[in-house]
Amino acid sequence: MHIAILTFEGYNELDSLIALGVLNRIRKPDWRVSIASPGPRVRSMNGVVIESHVALEKASSADAVIVGSGRQTREVVADPELMARLRLDPSRQLLGAQCSGTLVLAKLGLLDGVSACTDLVSKPWVQEAGVEVLDQPFFAKGNVATAGGCLASAYLAGWMIARREGVDAARGALHHVAPVGEKDEYVERAMGNIGPYLVRSHQSTTSAA
Repeated sequence: MHIAILTFEGYNELDSLIALGVLNRIRKPDWRVSIASPGPRVRSMNGVVIESHVALEKASSADAVIVGSGRQTREVVADPELMARLRLDPSRQLLGAQCSGTLVLAKLGLLDGVSACTDLVSKPWVQEAGVEVLDQPFFAKGNVATAGGCLASAYLAGWMIARREGVDAARGALHHVAPVGEKDEYVERAMGNIGPYLVRSHQSTTSAA
């Protein structure tokens, strides 16, 4: 299982790195989480420089992809050469997007007829791309999920874990990172946001079969 987190120049640390941390709570030999970037290094919106694990193109063959957000997302979607490097396919991949990352999925044509979540700053850009924006932290339809608000990145990671490893694994990962003294409350709130879409995903998969 390979999960690629698309992380562009000007990235938001809370989006890419919280997801990275939660997803890596799964300890299995075949479970791998990678930062995928256009170049070998990327600098965050607050000046944090990290090294990419894999090239951007590797996301096309990953089992799951999260598109992180950042200050330069509109520049990303306006760059045809950069966008051409992304060949994502929800028929064979789990796809998630965080905040302005939702704009990337929209511009790739992966949200046609699908409502989505994003942050308040990115909301008008996503709406201009023809996507209905929901006033909630998480939404999923089939193999595509979106989250709005930096700290909703844990919901996105939990959804991916639940889809691939089951609900108990997702609850365990979220419990591990939840604040002490609030763990049960946090996990229940998270699963309350994720859970309804796990049922719908299962039903859509069953119907398709």
